[in-house]
Amino acid sequence: MSPKHHGLGDAPIEDKYRRKMNALAKTLDEWFNGDAKGKDRKVGFCLMLWEFGDQPARCNYISNATNRAEVVTLLKEQLARFEGQAEPKEGKS
Repeated sequence: MSPKHHGLGDAPIEDKYRRKMNALAKTLDEWFNGDAKGKDRKVGFCLMLWEFGDQPARCNYISNATNRAEVVTLLKEQLARFEGQAEPKEGKS
């Protein structure tokens, strides 16, 4: 199904990014967690990828989280933090 039939992130990873995002996720998980799997892992991550441009971006997402509710909480808290901060000046992060 084409991204225009979905919301910004309401679809599987686009085919053109699937291989790279899966490879990155595997590498990040191994780098931060070694051979640990499932609940034995100590570090979680999520990667969000979109194209710059004028049209609404399609967000591609991947994570090593096993509990989606934890990621939702993380994203809500991060958004609240961003919304409470002044906009960064051009050229600074």
